[in-house]
Amino acid sequence: MTARKITTIPATINRFTAAPLTEAKKRRVAGYARVSTDNEDQVTSYEAQVDYYTNYIQSREDWQFISVFTDDGISATSTAKREGFKKMIAEALAGGIDLIVTKSVSRFARNTVDSLSTIRKLKEHGTEVYFEKENIWTFDSKGELLITIMSSLAQEESRSISENVTWGHRKRFSDGKVLVPFGRFLGYDRGDNGELIINEEQAAIVRKIYSMFLAGQTPHAIAKTLTSEGVPTPGGKKKWSASTIKSILSNEKYKGDALLQKVFTVDFLSKKKKINQGEVPQYYVEGSHTGIISAEVYELAQIELDRRKSGENRHSGSGLFASRIKCGCCGSWFGAKTWHSNTKYKRTIYQCNAKFKNGEKCVTPHLTEEQIKTAFISAANKLIADKSSIIADFREFETVLFDMTDLDKEHDDLSTDLTITAELIQKCIAENARVALDQVEYQKRYNGLVERFEAAKVRFEEVDEQISQKRSRKEVFQRFIADLENQNEVITEFDVSLWCSLVDFATIGTDGKTTFTFKNGMTI
Repeated sequence: MTARKITTIPATINRFTAAPLTEAKKRRVAGYARVSTDNEDQVTSYEAQVDYYTNYIQSREDWQFISVFTDDGISATSTAKREGFKKMIAEALAGGIDLIVTKSVSRFARNTVDSLSTIRKLKEHGTEVYFEKENIWTFDSKGELLITIMSSLAQEESRSISENVTWGHRKRFSDGKVLVPFGRFLGYDRGDNGELIINEEQAAIVRKIYSMFLAGQTPHAIAKTLTSEGVPTPGGKKKWSASTIKSILSNEKYKGDALLQKVFTVDFLSKKKKINQGEVPQYYVEGSHTGIISAEVYELAQIELDRRKSGENRHSGSGLFASRIKCGCCGSWFGAKTWHSNTKYKRTIYQCNAKFKNGEKCVTPHLTEEQIKTAFISAANKLIADKSSIIADFREFETVLFDMTDLDKEHDDLSTDLTITAELIQKCIAENARVALDQVEYQKRYNGLVERFEAAKVRFEEVDEQISQKRSRKEVFQRFIADLENQNEVITEFDVSLWCSLVDFATIGTDGKTTFTFKNGMTI
């Protein structure tokens, strides 16, 4: 048998770049520098990295300096918001970079998937990455294995840091320490120890918003007014939105309380946040700081927000009397209408919003603003004349009317039961994962615990709502009595604050007679 002759034909081009091996061409090199926070120490580190890679690349005869791409104050767990990183990769994929030099795998990405997919994409386009700290070259045969290991370690480090930060936040929450984004939170400045200090200039805007809302204006109208007056938003922008106004009106921090952990981070890689709907504990701190508005004003705003929810007869809040005057014929609300708008006879009247709906004309008469004001003055004076007996009756029945002893006890018992049942469910699941159980028995036990939890949760929410309504009603009654108590003289002129604090609504009869229902339930 003739002996086989094997001749080796050596490689002549680089298998990654397709460039001839004998070609003495300089590699186009870029550096990548990143720091993940904006504090002073990291700024120094950032500048040092940029300076180092500029000098390092330029010192090599076989390298051609392209640029140092940077990201300042950006997390590495995702490449989504790293503009410098994305620009560098785009230039490399377009064929403008042969080599990227960076400090370490963790500087490049703490997400294993991001790191490997980016490196493979770069490799396909002939771009190598050199990680200086680990001495890894991605064109090396062992490069991908080492990067996988190092990226996994970096990702695990990031997870550990995230969990420690989350634990720290939750510990502060459980201790009742309030954290707010001061740069975007209207009305407060950060004190020396991180506490909330009232900024009187901004607090005046908050009080104005509550006052305008309780006087009948909509969040949209308030936003339009503040924008036209040139008042900056909490974030320093020029244009206000109705959603910003609503968030201020519904934020309990303005009355001096704080609900902590309203949102939480779902996972450390995406940094995605979610509104807390019971997934993690919340903490309500009463009297955590000095309020800008009183608890009574805040509760009135919540009641008014609830009154204006959508529906057929929803409260529009488009004016002082809109959705506060009810039609005695069909039950709809009265709304403002402008007559003769383009003439000298222009005037605003209030009439039933459903007057010409469904083909049947509502027979209640329209009223002018002056007629409503005159009727209110008359009714309010009758109320004031009888204020001694009204106040005495309230004081006598106040304790009974607003007693929440039983509700508070049931609320606490249900809260305890929910905590215990949740723990039992977790133990049940853990035991089934650890020990071979009879699955029929396990499912029966598990279902029983879940049913118990759901039933307790439904009742807990019912009791919580009852307590909230009772507290709100108490606030309304107490403000009503306080304003009535302070009114010692007969009213001769219409008073907006008295209208808002005393009247629940007015009903217009078909004969034009106006019946006022006051907030203590009394009608005149």
